[in-house]
Amino acid sequence: MFYHVKELQFNAKVSKPDPAFATLLLEQFGGANGELAAALRYFGQAFCAKKPHPDKYDLLMDIATEEFSHLEIVGATIQMLLTGINGDLKDAAENAEIMQLLDGKAAKEEMIHKAMVSPQFLIGSGGSPAYTNSVGVPWTAAYINGDAQGDLTSDLRSDIAAETRAKMVYEYLLQFTDDPYVKDTLYFLMTREVAHFQMFEAALDTIKPNFPPGILQADPRYSNLFFNMSSGNDYQGPWNQGNSTRLNEPFQYIDDPVAHVMKTNGLVNQKPKGAEYTPAQVEKMNKKLGKERSTEVNKATAVKNGVIAWNDTDTDLKNDAKGASDKK
Repeated sequence: MFYHVKELQFNAKVSKPDPAFATLLLEQFGGANGELAAALRYFGQAFCAKKPHPDKYDLLMDIATEEFSHLEIVGATIQMLLTGINGDLKDAAENAEIMQLLDGKAAKEEMIHKAMVSPQFLIGSGGSPAYTNSVGVPWTAAYINGDAQGDLTSDLRSDIAAETRAKMVYEYLLQFTDDPYVKDTLYFLMTREVAHFQMFEAALDTIKPNFPPGILQADPRYSNLFFNMSSGNDYQGPWNQGNSTRLNEPFQYIDDPVAHVMKTNGLVNQKPKGAEYTPAQVEKMNKKLGKERSTEVNKATAVKNGVIAWNDTDTDLKNDAKGASDKK
């Protein structure tokens, strides 16, 4: 259930109209790393978390709703930056502010050609934000459909990456406006990406184990091999020497991959080296973790009186009471 409060989360302002920057800002309205994509990404991920991970469901829904708030801020800022366009198009007044920016046919054509003023604003939406990116490509669910895999260890990692990309877009946008009010808004939105990054990272850390993502463990015969697959300047660092970051296995640097593949019969005869677990132990771990996660999900979605209900009033009330008590 959603409830809309008409005031913006952040009191966005602009100093003056700027159709050129409004066009760039569309990237965060209907672009691949924009606020609409973020809101729908987390909203979709939340459904599989509702029963087995109610705390993560709460987190994802809260952040998804905040992202809708950010979409509202971006849309409002775009609308303010386009002040004059909507009325001028209806009034066809050549001496209005927006028309002064595009004085004369040649100037108008040149500006549109350079994509400094989006044709979408002039002939498509009539001065309102459109669900496109900065070059007019319509928003698509293809931006986010791969981000909800039904496993929170995967989804939360995707979210951390998404917040990183969104933060970078705001960082780049800040370089293209001199409006102090717009800068304040962009800096707020950029900072919230940093905050969300940390929230998702902390949430991931509460799921044990969370590496590798999913259920199945890595095959110890191949989990610490680094293949030198290029010729020229070869570099070594913590990605191919020392111990691996999560499994803590010593990297095996394969300097001549062709010879090694031939020697091991296409890696079929590769033996584990330095890995903590044997293939037999990994198989036991796979079965154990798979059973635990399956039981966790099935137990959370229990059938009561032949009905599966999304809202469990008694349980929700108890959780609400416990949450209120914990906050005190």
